[in-house]
Amino acid sequence: MLAKRIIPCLDVKDGRVVKGIQFEALQEAGDPVELAKFYNREGADELVFLDISASSEGRETMVDVVRRVAEQLSIPFTVGGGIKTLDDIKRMLRAGADKVSLNSSAVLNPRLIEEGAAYFGSQCIVVAIDAKYHPATESYHVYTHGGKQLTELDAIEWAQKAVTCGAGEILLTSMDKDGEKSGFHRELTRAVNDAVSVPVIASGGAGKAKDFYDVFTDAHADAALAASIFHFKETSISHVKDYLKAKGVVVR
Repeated sequence: MLAKRIIPCLDVKDGRVVKGIQFEALQEAGDPVELAKFYNREGADELVFLDISASSEGRETMVDVVRRVAEQLSIPFTVGGGIKTLDDIKRMLRAGADKVSLNSSAVLNPRLIEEGAAYFGSQCIVVAIDAKYHPATESYHVYTHGGKQLTELDAIEWAQKAVTCGAGEILLTSMDKDGEKSGFHRELTRAVNDAVSVPVIASGGAGKAKDFYDVFTDAHADAALAASIFHFKETSISHVKDYLKAKGVVVR
């Protein structure tokens, strides 16, 4: 079994880390450079940086902030938000990212996944999927532009297409669970994991160490991402890893 990964996430808006509930009511959580330094020291397996308003505001990711964050890290670093072209991907990798996360741009232009994977390798291309349950269709729909725009795409089908196009990893966020701290969305995570052949990162809903255990053992996620519980010191990466080890889960 591959070791499970614990990944803190920096949702960045206007140069500051923020966190909300279901993508709303954002609360400031600190400086991205200082938090990156902290997580690098605390034993995070990777770090994800998402410029959450870049797509909805129609601008590029903050390259200078990405560069300063990358300088603090000795762990893999994924950057997303406002990445629309091969040149954008190149700019992020040159600034210090190991991978890029494509969300809105991938939905609008799936060829970007293909081109990115062909040019840089699938291992550099993460497709992020923000999904929310719709009772009318009894399915999970994909949202873009920071959770603001509903699409007709089914999240599971879109994950399969993204992998076919060359995505090396899926970052799956349950909008229903985001910030609720009631546990990851295991049903959705399991469905996507069963449908694709690449690692799936579960996101949205982490509230305690047991939630990580549940999503790893029940939904078979390869990694789990969290933000507020780490930012606001409600728990720590070391505590989560110690809990998982005690339960027999292999962690890094």
